[in-house]
Amino acid sequence: MDTQATLPLAVALMIGVPALGSCIGIGLATMKFLEGVARQPELGPTLQTKFFVGVGVIDGAFIIATGIALWFTTGNPFAG
Repeated sequence: MDTQATLPLAVALMIGVPALGSCIGIGLATMKFLEGVARQPELGPTLQTKFFVGVGVIDGAFIIATGIALWFTTGNPFAG
């Protein structure tokens, strides 16, 4: 099978799968954050700080995967 023919599929998977995972992770984190603030409103600022750090780590993994996928698109290391 030709690697040039499968490169768009590989790049789409390298961007799509982490995007789906990060969206699910951020949604679950938001759900738990809102649940925690509803139960303990006085812990809102502390939970908000931890929430943004966690969301940043989740989003960082997606951005790194997107960067690697775009790097493979422009500089294909598998081209012969």
